[in-house]
Amino acid sequence: MMNAKRPFGPVFSLTLRFGRRLVLFLLAVFVLPALLHLGVWSLTERPDGWRHATWSSAGILPQSPAAHEAEIYVFTARTGGLKGAFATHSWLVLKPVGATRYDRYDVVGWGNPVRKNAYDADGHWYSNKPVINYRLTGDKAEKLLPQVENAIADYRWRERGDYKIWPGPNSNTFVASVLRQVPELAASTPTTAVGRDFPEDGRWFGRRKNGALYATLGGYFGVVLGGGTGLEINFLGLVAGINPNALEVSVPAFGALRLSNLDS
Repeated sequence: MMNAKRPFGPVFSLTLRFGRRLVLFLLAVFVLPALLHLGVWSLTERPDGWRHATWSSAGILPQSPAAHEAEIYVFTARTGGLKGAFATHSWLVLKPVGATRYDRYDVVGWGNPVRKNAYDADGHWYSNKPVINYRLTGDKAEKLLPQVENAIADYRWRERGDYKIWPGPNSNTFVASVLRQVPELAASTPTTAVGRDFPEDGRWFGRRKNGALYATLGGYFGVVLGGGTGLEINFLGLVAGINPNALEVSVPAFGALRLSNLDS
């Protein structure tokens, strides 16, 4: 009986060593950076709830845009409360040729998820000033706008009750889904957009339209390779990765850091 059990000893030992190394990897690459950013975030001033937060325009976009030019934007801003230490909120801003105002598209967690012009196009989010993550204007924007609008209209998770704050589908799932449907934009949400890797089409592995290979366990864990993003590993919504094309490393909770800036 003793001899029959001996073959399992090496297997158990190997499994135990792998498990320990995996835990150390997750702690070092994901948990520690997230805790560090949480410490930094906890020192910043934040409003007490959404009622006391600023939602008005941050003055990034002109109040009267040029009517002759089409424009496409992806905006992001840190979200509210302690969630802001780990995640950003993303939305789309579009302006067709001939229009003299911007149209903003968000997904929110109450009522019907997909909202149009519920906030100023460049509005603060929970008092956090947004940044332009992507901008396209001119003829190419005019050409791609109908595809973007169709992708918004075809978004799968648009019914009341579809929204899930984590791991998705949430606001970042919406923007990431639209951008993936129009690979000619060559745009993506930042790595801090928790929910971007939720499988909005229900498939847990495959190839995206931009050529990237992906595999995911329902948004809780996943890997993306290629398609202009390099290598990204998603763990519980936090993303670590390296993009040689852009000379960037992605640090969980902090986002993408340019290697050229680190040398200066």
